[in-house]
Amino acid sequence: MAKIAFLGLGQMGTPMAARLLQVGHELTVWNRTRAKAEALVEQGAAAAASPGDAVSGADFIVTMLANPTALEQVLFADDGVVGALSPGQWLIDMSTVGPDTIRSVGRRLPDQVTLVDAPVRGSVPEATTGRLAIFVGATPTAFKHVEPLLAPLGTPHRVGGPGAGAAAKLVANLVVGVAITALGEALALGETLGLDRTTVLDVLTETPIGSTVKIKRPNIESGNYPPSFKLRHALKDLRLVTETADGKNLELTAAARDWLEQAAADGAADLDVSAVVATILAAVPGVEGANPHTAAR
Repeated sequence: MAKIAFLGLGQMGTPMAARLLQVGHELTVWNRTRAKAEALVEQGAAAAASPGDAVSGADFIVTMLANPTALEQVLFADDGVVGALSPGQWLIDMSTVGPDTIRSVGRRLPDQVTLVDAPVRGSVPEATTGRLAIFVGATPTAFKHVEPLLAPLGTPHRVGGPGAGAAAKLVANLVVGVAITALGEALALGETLGLDRTTVLDVLTETPIGSTVKIKRPNIESGNYPPSFKLRHALKDLRLVTETADGKNLELTAAARDWLEQAAADGAADLDVSAVVATILAAVPGVEGANPHTAAR
């Protein structure tokens, strides 16, 4: 068993850290809001006062943070991770921050500290049950070293060398954003053409976005959007995609990003990403849609 420092205890980080505890690893945790560490401390983890304190003596440091800015602060602040690193330690970033950020971090790490990017696909249920898909950017040798550590969290896939995991996650999340907005527009079209919403959802389950329909249908039918994957995070991901694309014409992605921007402005940022469907329905004349402002949080 390894000694692990786990930094970032949000919706995804907390169940992931809990799984590492459950399989017997020695875990030190840190979160900006200290109260979020309490449940893990009750399960046997130690809580650190700062990111730098958390990594002392750890074999592996795992970061699961909201965005590139948060990662930058946790790593490079005065009390951050990098100033406390020692040769031989491994930094595994599981956040969705994009390949440019991973390359920037890698250039600034101390010698003999190995960086692996390993962002995940899945949401809270998959994180809780250890069924995440994990996109790993690493050399073959590094992948063999971290694979046993990542296995309790889901299925690690080596997708290429350093930075490839972060790149693969952007590709995957592009599809998530486009699929959920396509669902919203398809519902709007169906209702404009006089079709019953239930009928349209039934039809859409047999299309290429069928898995999205099945997962998000209860939210859409109830008008309630409890967050499994927060809309603000999906929007951040599509912004990363369009920034990383460096001028390439990803027009579907840009359109999906614009819908998510509008939903966030409507007050749905902390709801599930599927709340964008309500924004789309409300924006189409003659279509009755749920209001994201009143959806259950």
